[in-house]
Amino acid sequence: MSEVTAVPLRPVAKGTLTKVWLGVGVAVVVGVGVALAGTYKQVAMGQPPSVFLAKNAKKHGVVTTASGLEYEVLAPGVGNAPGPQDIVLIDYDGKLLDGTTFDSTAQHGQPAVMPVAGSIPGFSEGLQLMHKGARYRFWIPPQLGYGEQGAGDGVIPPNSVLQFDVTLREIAPQQPGYGQAGMGGAEGVPGGAGGQP
Repeated sequence: MSEVTAVPLRPVAKGTLTKVWLGVGVAVVVGVGVALAGTYKQVAMGQPPSVFLAKNAKKHGVVTTASGLEYEVLAPGVGNAPGPQDIVLIDYDGKLLDGTTFDSTAQHGQPAVMPVAGSIPGFSEGLQLMHKGARYRFWIPPQLGYGEQGAGDGVIPPNSVLQFDVTLREIAPQQPGYGQAGMGGAEGVPGGAGGQP
């Protein structure tokens, strides 16, 4: 017959099981939080632009213009606002609703110099609301952005709401003949040949 050797077990210290269950509970809560954050991004991208914009417009500090552009003033700035014929020096970060950055001056390593009228309609409109030193967040509906076409060979999907954080550094009068064409097609794609929103 075989012999069974008894292995002496130490008693579990008082409170150890409580600590184990608390650890499991914390792990579950963290896991659920991570899953919900990922789900939120997917839901934001999956819902129609009008649904997102209607909810966003109700947030404190968000203003909606007559055209449908939504913006929030993060820092007000001072002085005059640029006109459509002016040139601006800006920093910007452009994102999709899922948080994906599609273009940013940080990626290019320097601020962008651009004519106010030389960008998509929502971006141009937003710039004209700002003052030197201001920092704004824009939510640009598809009809004021890249519409049904999208842009950048799929980088910006069709009917995307675009979110931009923009800081207006300088304003200068436009030179005659500079930047008269609006953005569109391949040259107007952020990070593309045009290099500006």
